[in-house]
Amino acid sequence: MLAVLEHLALEAKALDPMRAFYGDELDLDVVDEFDRELSFAAGETTLVVRRPDGVPRGGLHTHFAFSIPADEYGDWWDRLSAERALEEHTFGSASSLYCYDPAGNCVELGQSDVAGPGIDGVFEVVLEVEDLDRALPFYEALGFSVVDRGAQRRRVRLSGPMDLELWEPHLGLADARGGVHVDLGFAAPDVDAAVEAIRERACRVERDGERAAVRDPDGHYLTIAPEENE
Repeated sequence: MLAVLEHLALEAKALDPMRAFYGDELDLDVVDEFDRELSFAAGETTLVVRRPDGVPRGGLHTHFAFSIPADEYGDWWDRLSAERALEEHTFGSASSLYCYDPAGNCVELGQSDVAGPGIDGVFEVVLEVEDLDRALPFYEALGFSVVDRGAQRRRVRLSGPMDLELWEPHLGLADARGGVHVDLGFAAPDVDAAVEAIRERACRVERDGERAAVRDPDGHYLTIAPEENE
């Protein structure tokens, strides 16, 4: 039902440290800049950094994962470990490194089947939810499907335009936490169908022409826009 993760927004008190981290250290190009907002290109997803002086805000302490080509992993490790404390975890044959940005978000760089060079997309976002039993049906109605559950039912992993993890409050790998009031933007082939699927479960639904602005049961923001035909 949702086709592409178009944007992920983070909150920061100051934009310059975030520019230095994502632009200089992670080599992401700045694609837009305003007084309270800075945007970077990360594959097909735009990473937005936003000062907290408007609504929607960006996400706080959000854990998310960038895709990098598998053969670049060692270079990224050497580069980032020179200045930062990194943590590593392996999932099957793929490894990921974890570090923190200046605003306290847990950033993962994971070996993926992407062309690169460098960061080439966002493959995972983690949201904090109060109650999995309440949050899960909302995202399943949008077409996400469960692929893994935590042994103690504190988290669930779903597959969709990217992998989405819903965490009840706890610390995960690298002491990561799920994000609060995260702002996610999606493209969809049928915005009306997506809105009707979650209308009864959403806290709020607003329309602005062809676009829909939705708040999920935990206060996360979702923008759903028409998918562009190439």
